[in-house]
Amino acid sequence: MKKLQICLGLFISTIGFAQVGHIMQGIGATNMSMGGAATAQPLSTSGALYWNPAAVSTFDGKILSVDAGIFFSSPELSSEVSMSGTTLKGTTEDEKSPSIMPALSFVYGKENSKHTFGVSMFGVSGFGVDFPAEANNPASTTFNPAINSNPILYPQNPVGFGGFGNVASNYMLMQIGFTYAYNITEKFAIGINPIINYSALELEPNPLASPDIPKGYPKSNNASAMGYGAQFGLFYGGKEGFKAGISYKTEQNFKAFEFENTYLDGSKAPDVTFQMDYPAILSFGIGYSHKKFDFALDYRMIDYENTDGFTAKGWTQTASVKGFGWENISVLSAGVQLNMVEKLPIRLGYTYSGNPINSELAFFSIPATAVIENAYQIGLGYEFNKKITLNTVFHYGTSNGATQGTMLNPMMVSATNPYGAVPGSKVSYEMTTSMLQFGLDYRF
Repeated sequence: MKKLQICLGLFISTIGFAQVGHIMQGIGATNMSMGGAATAQPLSTSGALYWNPAAVSTFDGKILSVDAGIFFSSPELSSEVSMSGTTLKGTTEDEKSPSIMPALSFVYGKENSKHTFGVSMFGVSGFGVDFPAEANNPASTTFNPAINSNPILYPQNPVGFGGFGNVASNYMLMQIGFTYAYNITEKFAIGINPIINYSALELEPNPLASPDIPKGYPKSNNASAMGYGAQFGLFYGGKEGFKAGISYKTEQNFKAFEFENTYLDGSKAPDVTFQMDYPAILSFGIGYSHKKFDFALDYRMIDYENTDGFTAKGWTQTASVKGFGWENISVLSAGVQLNMVEKLPIRLGYTYSGNPINSELAFFSIPATAVIENAYQIGLGYEFNKKITLNTVFHYGTSNGATQGTMLNPMMVSATNPYGAVPGSKVSYEMTTSMLQFGLDYRF
């Protein structure tokens, strides 16, 4: 098991970050270019394996798909607070490096057989930031409150200016699926996909741990956890005409993260555990295929409100954070593939996502700012021959404004101020994302 975790860790270390809450909106170049819509329109094996296991029933032969891309994000964190009659405010840009996004899948189905099999290894979820500590702070001899000064990034204790210092996070989740689809009739299929999950989380500072006075909050190691779940699907349709699909991915239940913590002065801090599962996802889709085009439309509901790690909110009695307190969101994905040019399909996709972060609790989600409301994709494929097809996609996403709320302080919690909102303070973050991805499909 330890060797397996090491191998998974090496793979997951290359996974990029998400746009739909903390979940990837699509998998692979083809599915991403369709806005992530695939529940009823399986144009790629990866998209079908990710969104609806029953939809792989449409593929014949042995197909290997390999995708890789580079993902860029540019979060900005802003805060404002009054101190000694002076308003201090500033904005800090994220310094995290670009990420690589891999995906690997294989599907096997014999022509005229009722059985289709698939296996997949996908990076499906993640978030991460790296906001450096504010150098222009009251502890500095050159402090100038008149220029950019981001209070939330002021040093922690013992300096005592109420900030967090450097804020960094890195969360990634990989899923390995084993899919089986069965054709009940020529056009109607069912599918099941047992899933093994591997996740890793690192936080600096670690707000899940209780702070020490005067050492402040500690930082954590890179903790990992295994989890298990499943996905079920129904699919109706053929090669052309109307198509419909529905799938349900169960909540993925994990073992708790076991964090080993260290204070900023290098001394050992108490270890803590944190339960963070992956939310259940219900997807509905319709599609229509013609010789000249393929259309896909998906609707999803992501159940954060009943998922451990996201349900709880607020502070504990020892000033640690209980959880994110995220709300359920709806996601709409749409895409069209134009087949006007032989062997050169052109794809256009759009994804709309709700924001799971309640403004009252925005402060708790600073380490997880990867929320994109509008995402736009353009892609194309080229069929070199009957065996090899190359696909590519360019993605651009925007949060469409900032997620904002007030700064929170556990020392200010009361019956009328349950989260400890700091009067006259503000905290906000927004971001854009871009990605270039390539995929290769090989038919044996």
